[in-house]
Amino acid sequence: MRLRDLPSVDELARSVDDPLAVEAARAVLARAREEIRAGGDPGDLPGRLHAELETARSPRFRRVINATGVIVHTNLGRAPLARAAVERVAETSLAYSNLEYDLAAGRRGSRQDHAAAILRRLTGAEAAIVVNNNAGAVLLALAALAEGREVIVSRGELIEIGDGFRIPDVLARSGARLVEVGTTNRTRVADYEAASSPDSAVLLRVHQSNFRLVGFTEQPRLEELATIARRDGLALVDDLGSGALVPLEGEPSARESLAAGADLVSFSGDKLLGGPQAGVVVGRSELVDRLRRHPLHRALRIDKLGLAALEGTLALYLDPERALAEIPVLRMLREDAAAVRARAERLAVLVGGDVEETVARVGGGALPLAELPSFACGVEEALAAALRAGDPPVVAVVRDGRCLLDCRTLSEDEVDEVAAAVATARRPAK
Repeated sequence: MRLRDLPSVDELARSVDDPLAVEAARAVLARAREEIRAGGDPGDLPGRLHAELETARSPRFRRVINATGVIVHTNLGRAPLARAAVERVAETSLAYSNLEYDLAAGRRGSRQDHAAAILRRLTGAEAAIVVNNNAGAVLLALAALAEGREVIVSRGELIEIGDGFRIPDVLARSGARLVEVGTTNRTRVADYEAASSPDSAVLLRVHQSNFRLVGFTEQPRLEELATIARRDGLALVDDLGSGALVPLEGEPSARESLAAGADLVSFSGDKLLGGPQAGVVVGRSELVDRLRRHPLHRALRIDKLGLAALEGTLALYLDPERALAEIPVLRMLREDAAAVRARAERLAVLVGGDVEETVARVGGGALPLAELPSFACGVEEALAAALRAGDPPVVAVVRDGRCLLDCRTLSEDEVDEVAAAVATARRPAK
């Protein structure tokens, strides 16, 4: 085909009855011209127009099947929600809600009141506030409590979190002045005591949730930091990062931190909690009230859908056994390896693959040293790209010349979907 043989935009657009046809036709013809100039043949232009229109209407934000073995996968949306949480979102979003309306008093209320009571019950805190993520929670706490004053923190806790964001940068944006104490691997009680001054406002502990220092290390216990904070009139803020509401070895809970003397504790909603993206702050009521009244609170507040999902998730924790059974992150963390192997064997039979023993990870900046025994179904390495391009996309791990479909992060229902996706990926392209 030559350039002069190409139809006009209007001519190609008239071949379909679609309001997006003109814009799509322009895109198809622009690519066709490039291909002809490069010596190629653009082929079926009406067919390409239909494909362009289908792409234009396809959602970019899509459900993905996680076959990586990383449970809290940051790039794949972190924690999947429990069905009860999804139902709460649907119920409150399909109609109006009492988001900021006090039904008993018949006047304006606060969105913070909805989750506060259940968070107090689950953590033992006096008060609670929820914002859009944990970095926002730390930013709000430091801005409200230490703007223009000093925040004391160990050098070994100045971590970098996802996408290049660093704790020192968050501190700087709060308006507080960072005072580093100790060394990367060893910080003692005396370091905090020496740094405390009349200009200090907050003693900050940042949990090393996404890495671990091993070997010649030392960090004070939270109870020791609480003693210093009380003596010098400082607020002790404990940033747990991931945070958990059920006992998990190596991961402190908000209740434990508060019992050890923390004044405020912050943690994420979409990691080990198993809920939506959120930043939760619990602790002393007078300090939480200062966060509520700070101007940044409105900029960082949680939206109504996230609040509904969080409340639906937290409600499951009132019955710990139900939480362990119904919150996907907790279920995957605790599932017996034999059940994972049985799922991998079933998938291997369906797709003609091999069962391989592997190791799953928690992910999401939580429990970095934890290794979960897992099993994967191994198929041809060449299928990985086609699986990602499928509907729904399946994201697997490529290792040692194989495409591994880790079954710790697959549900029973997803096994058949993955089998169908593998069959589609193996079909020759038309």
